[in-house]
Amino acid sequence: MPAGSNAKRERQYEHIKEGAEKRGASEKRAKEIASRTVNKARARSGEAKSSSRTSTQDPKSASQRGGERSHSGSQGPTKDQLYNEAKKKNIEGRSSMNKQQLRKALGH
Repeated sequence: MPAGSNAKRERQYEHIKEGAEKRGASEKRAKEIASRTVNKARARSGEAKSSSRTSTQDPKSASQRGGERSHSGSQGPTKDQLYNEAKKKNIEGRSSMNKQQLRKALGH
């Protein structure tokens, strides 16, 4: 952790690091993930002395983004997400549709 970090950020760092290690990341990678995450949170809250534009101007936090940018070549919404959208729009026959059919019915 950077010098001058507060107790909350220290706890946050340890929590993220331990979670990454439980998911199978090496200790080095877990430390990197935790550092980057905590540093971004510090930048957003104005605790960091300097930060990148994306750290401070991204409209969504990592938790709000929900992994939207965690992998490239995204295939769009999942079948469950499409189904739920179809349910909201009361599209008949949705329960027997596959993902492609749901996309077509929803106009995706």
